[in-house]
Amino acid sequence: MRFPRRPRLLAAFLLTPLLTGCFAPGGDGGTATDAKDGSRLRVALAFPPAENLSPYGADATLLSRLGVTEGLTALDANGAAAPALAASWRREDDRTWLFTLREAVFQDGTDVTPAAVAAALTHATEAEPAPAALAGVTLTAQAEGSNGVRIATRAPDPVLPLRLSSPSLAVLSPKAYAKKGAVDPAGTATGPFELTEVDGSTSAELDRFDDYWGGRAQASGIDARFVADGTARANALRTGQVDIAEAIPVAQAATLDADTRREIATTRTTSLLLDTASGVFEDPSLRAAARAAVDTSALAKGVYEGHADAGAGLYGPAVTWAEGKRPQSAGRARAGRPAGASVTLATYDNRPELPEVAQVVKQQLEKAGFTVKLEVREYSRLESDALAGKFDAVIGARNSLLDTGDPVSLLASDFTCDGGYNLALLCDKAVDRAVAEAQAVADTGERQDAALAAEAAILRTDAVVPLVHQRVITGVGAKVSGVILDPYERTLVGTGTRR
Repeated sequence: MRFPRRPRLLAAFLLTPLLTGCFAPGGDGGTATDAKDGSRLRVALAFPPAENLSPYGADATLLSRLGVTEGLTALDANGAAAPALAASWRREDDRTWLFTLREAVFQDGTDVTPAAVAAALTHATEAEPAPAALAGVTLTAQAEGSNGVRIATRAPDPVLPLRLSSPSLAVLSPKAYAKKGAVDPAGTATGPFELTEVDGSTSAELDRFDDYWGGRAQASGIDARFVADGTARANALRTGQVDIAEAIPVAQAATLDADTRREIATTRTTSLLLDTASGVFEDPSLRAAARAAVDTSALAKGVYEGHADAGAGLYGPAVTWAEGKRPQSAGRARAGRPAGASVTLATYDNRPELPEVAQVVKQQLEKAGFTVKLEVREYSRLESDALAGKFDAVIGARNSLLDTGDPVSLLASDFTCDGGYNLALLCDKAVDRAVAEAQAVADTGERQDAALAAEAAILRTDAVVPLVHQRVITGVGAKVSGVILDPYERTLVGTGTRR
């Protein structure tokens, strides 16, 4: 069962005129200044801003991927907390940590001070809805001396340094919060590139921030365009209109030269999330029927053409510590008879494979006896309705370690009663208890085991059906170097990215 593909070459040619007004002509495209200081990078991003570039929601990742924002910590290649604006830290007791700041300045020229950092974190705690990284966590931040910030949590939080690496906990200058009810990251962040202009959901312009603490970026700036159509992104790279194109569709991978394709396993899993609070899938037996109907291997081999792995859980192959340790999800409901039950299945087209995945899942569910209506939107027009439970089922792609780098935090935000990104609207006492127990574990290995136990409790409910674990293909121009291939999908360009 395959969703018929649009003719690739025809689509590419049809989309070319749409992009010529968005990107500079192909070739070097640099001015005399560019040649001296490093050419500007032309980047095509898959997701337009959904929340006016607020740092507290999905747009936080856009800002971090473009090198605009950063927090006290970052994630290293092994998923551990690494220094960023904080040069070091130590745990004073089970609820208190002291972070020592490095010397740095905001893009508006003011110093990164303990008071400014504490204020920025306080604003994050007061945001509504709360950033996903703070799901279930209450913290306070206070300045300590000339270069210290003391952060206390209401309950012990053994992974606080990991949590503070989240893009949604970026540190901005006091100027960013001057307007009540809004946060402005333009010219107020600390990263190597400064956001200077935003044209709605179409484009953004960034200039190099020469006083960046980590050194002067090699590129003089970034011209970013938000192009939801994956074929258009691939075509823009192929014709030299962009230097970097993220999330190249599987269907377009073969049309790119081998030396312009970069593929990396990520911690992103595509899942089918079922509304447990109302409608058809409030019935556990019908959730079990939906789970039994889905053939994940067909999706990995067919839709993704081998560029993905069949779903094995919430954590994919890129999370190496989970391999071979996943417990069985005992106590699942028996599959009931759909008997023509009508469901609305929704997904978004920013990730081009998702509508095709949804079409195949629709066919599989219909074969099992469901009646399925499919709805496809752009992500920014889908999220609020999905969170409000207006669909019976949603297919989405979620990076399990994006928000905090901590495997337990995803479970808290996506599958607990108070979770801020709970698309399944799941509220199960056993799940909440398992997640709470995992949150209390400090030892890394034991915490990972507890996360897998909580994952088993979630899968037992059939609120979520993991479909595939994705590998991401990034298109990189032949003249471009230093693109950051991040399995956590938090970064894309940095100080060493150039053409």
